Amino acid sequence: MIALLKSIAADFGHLFFPHNCEGCGTDILEHSNLLCGKCLLQLPGTNFFPLQGNPVEKIFYGRLPVIQAGAAYYFTKHSLLQHLLVQLKYKQQRELGYFFGRMMGRMLEASGRFETIDLLIPVPLNRKKEYRRGYNQAQLICEGIAAVWNKPLLAHALSRTRFTDTQTHQNRLSRWQNMENVFALNDPASLQNKHVLLIDDVITTGATLEACGAALLKAGNVRVSIGAVAYTI
Repeated sequence: MIALLKSIAADFGHLFFPHNCEGCGTDILEHSNLLCGKCLLQLPGTNFFPLQGNPVEKIFYGRLPVIQAGAAYYFTKHSLLQHLLVQLKYKQQRELGYFFGRMMGRMLEASGRFETIDLLIPVPLNRKKEYRRGYNQAQLICEGIAAVWNKPLLAHALSRTRFTDTQTHQNRLSRWQNMENVFALNDPASLQNKHVLLIDDVITTGATLEACGAALLKAGNVRVSIGAVAYTI
């Protein structure tokens, strides 16, 4: 009887407060779901996390000594994934950060290659940008990962020492020059002898993650792995 009453109450609430898919706007009965089944199936998974020598790891060959790396989905322009990431970064849709984090956390755990991770570390935003936005999307993703995978989050391991221009339309060399010496360690001792997983939303050239990783290595005896929601193709 109690279950029936809860079901009726949920249906009644849905009548007046409908819940729509973040991807296509379709009405969803289950409020805990952000995407409908059709949109979930449209997300182009990479299966990179269990794969040694995957394209994300190859980005950092000769640039940064990365233990493991991967991304959950392929990123292309004008795609559903781009729409969702824009909603996350610029439209205050914070729940998408947790959603993608939970998806990544399950993938990372299932891969069997990241079990030695000690800490999750988000790529930091410039303080002014984070203040205007109200959050750091990489930290939301980390929180989602931590919710389903038993790994602690160190939210402020890194800070940005200066503001940088947007990198959206820059080439690889410009991005690398733009990110040089941008990040600094806040508490090096907390990272020593740790294997850290550096998290960002999108990997394009890898310049931001390379700069973050280089800063982390200055703590001493730190191993760096990398994870992202999306890999640009």
